[in-house]
Amino acid sequence: MLGAIAAGGVVGAEARYALTLLGGDDPRFPWATLAENITGCFLIGVLMAVILQLTAPHRLVRPFLGVGMLGGYTTFSAYAVEVRELIADDRAAAALSYLVITPLAALTAVWLGVRGTGAALGRLRHRGT
Repeated sequence: MLGAIAAGGVVGAEARYALTLLGGDDPRFPWATLAENITGCFLIGVLMAVILQLTAPHRLVRPFLGVGMLGGYTTFSAYAVEVRELIADDRAAAALSYLVITPLAALTAVWLGVRGTGAALGRLRHRGT
């Protein structure tokens, strides 16, 4: 189990690093981290909806994909550090915005991932009957 989590974590962390490089380093606002956390939370919602529909998922699917890969991809520790850095740089409005937007957007993304995937899987199952 720990090997699956570690392997998934490597994949997720590398994907986050690549996205950070593509997004660039914007000193005004941590857009890359915000995007990583929102997309990662959406994918967690998708994963949970898919796993709930499977009758017998492999016991390592959730640890590898959820805890490992998506846990390594999302970075709420960086979010906390970036809020602190924005405050230290006298950017209180940006810090407050980031502090509020991130959890609200992340929870909304999980909800959309679960609901959207559940609806899509329901339509596919309905077509197959």
